[in-house]
Amino acid sequence: MTRYLSRNWLVAYVAAYLVFLYLPTLLIPVFSFNDSIAPAFPLKGFTVQWYQSLLDDPRLRNAALNSLIVASSAAAIATAAGCLIAYADLRRSSPLARSISLLARLPILLPGVVLGIALLVGVNLIGPGPSLGAIVVGHVCFCLPTTVVVMRSRFAAFPRSLEDAAMDLGADEWITFRRVALPLAMPGLVSAFMLAFITSFDEFIVAFFLVGTEPTLPIYIWSQLRFPKQLPSVMALGTVILVVSVILAAIAEHLRRRGTRSSANSITK
Repeated sequence: MTRYLSRNWLVAYVAAYLVFLYLPTLLIPVFSFNDSIAPAFPLKGFTVQWYQSLLDDPRLRNAALNSLIVASSAAAIATAAGCLIAYADLRRSSPLARSISLLARLPILLPGVVLGIALLVGVNLIGPGPSLGAIVVGHVCFCLPTTVVVMRSRFAAFPRSLEDAAMDLGADEWITFRRVALPLAMPGLVSAFMLAFITSFDEFIVAFFLVGTEPTLPIYIWSQLRFPKQLPSVMALGTVILVVSVILAAIAEHLRRRGTRSSANSITK
């Protein structure tokens, strides 16, 4: 009886947690089609005018383009760096490689405000100051822990004996990495890039401290929340971002699992 009650309490707790976490997010698409500027029930009617208004805003297009540039650049740099750091950590196992891997994963433990202030002080001391380039640097630091963790698990999924066999056949360390390890880790590489892209595209706190005269999309959304008449358009934009983020995250997870299964099957054979 005690086990039955404990199980029911656990199910109820998980259900309440999921409702509390996801119900407000699910309400955003609902109100984005509401023919009223007030997000309240009952709904006034169905409309798509808020989505049409997104296409007519040049500031929104510029902010979206800035976010695409920043997210693509930060994701590419963070994925390349995370791939090399994870590979060195697993295959070299030297104190230097382990220290670099630890430092690369450290930003995930730092509050975003602390990281943003530190990066702002750094870019002001170096000289460039707040700009899109500074945001790219900040997002590389922010996304690097994700890419290191993903690539580390991917490299650990296939045995080192495959690389040892390539070296026994005359390949040096760089050729072994490029011709053996990297192709096997390619699903994880694509998955890490997509996750880093989503993280950078949606990131606000670090971008808030490092933004210059060219805002990213989250900064633009934050600036529009001060105007009540812009709230429906913001919810429409949030719906678009939510759908795209879910699709990219699902693709990234599918690629990661597919790569893990293919590695397991190749090792079994």
